[in-house]
Amino acid sequence: MTLEQLLVILIVGLAAGFLASRLVTGHGFGVGGDIVVGVIGALIGAFILGAFITDHILAPLGIAAGSLVAQLIVAFIGAVILLAVLRVFTGSGYGRRRWGGRRSHERRVYSRRFFGRR
Repeated sequence: MTLEQLLVILIVGLAAGFLASRLVTGHGFGVGGDIVVGVIGALIGAFILGAFITDHILAPLGIAAGSLVAQLIVAFIGAVILLAVLRVFTGSGYGRRRWGGRRSHERRVYSRRFFGRR
């Protein structure tokens, strides 16, 4: 693996991870987290669904299977699948609140009143 190939993998992973994390969770995970999500998503997309994505998504659109756009689409689909599966197993949802239903600023105000600090 050359340095150029590694750089392409990281850039495609960053782009796919960023797009997938914004789509699934509504926020990104930072540069490192987006790269990890994108690269793992690319592996999932290529090894598990590679032939299916190539035949049913890329071919009808007229996109060559080895192009950079095809790599980005496969990595994006794999990253979305990865984040959806993680979301199912971790149970994180948009409407859930932790810490007894209080928001972060409400916790601070409550703890200051309870402990007597201002």
